[in-house]
Amino acid sequence: MRVAVVCALTAVLLLVAATPPAQAQNPIQLAIFNPAQIVKDSEPVNGVRLNLIYTKNTSMTGLDLGFIYNENTGSFTGVQSALVTKVRGDFTGIQWTGVGLVDGKMTGLQWGIYNSAGHMSGLQIAFVNNATTAYGVQLGIINIIKEGGFLPIFPIFNFSFK
Repeated sequence: MRVAVVCALTAVLLLVAATPPAQAQNPIQLAIFNPAQIVKDSEPVNGVRLNLIYTKNTSMTGLDLGFIYNENTGSFTGVQSALVTKVRGDFTGIQWTGVGLVDGKMTGLQWGIYNSAGHMSGLQIAFVNNATTAYGVQLGIINIIKEGGFLPIFPIFNFSFK
């Protein structure tokens, strides 16, 4: 477990360091709840985002930690963790959460109680996993791949490599 955490944090630091200077604005977001946050919800964050209750931004690259709810109206790249996380665009990285919701393509790992993605490419681990389409594996009590899975609903595991 320690190795996974170290690897995840190293990946985030590399992503942040590789961010071009033109996008390096808003390196830190601190929020109690939206709109009580440093960076406006209509702007991206490239670095670290920390919140107590609720934070919202357009897109995010980096480390996103919150207690209750983190939301992106655009894309996300990095590591994201909160009770509930919502990405309305595409997600690349690790999402470790109670409820992880990605409207677009999720590339990487979703780990939680309930995971959902438009298209899952990678691994979902939860009690309930849900994807419209997939290229990867789901592990959990209930695994749903609506189009092209081993079966549309299957216990313990489901997969698709189409």
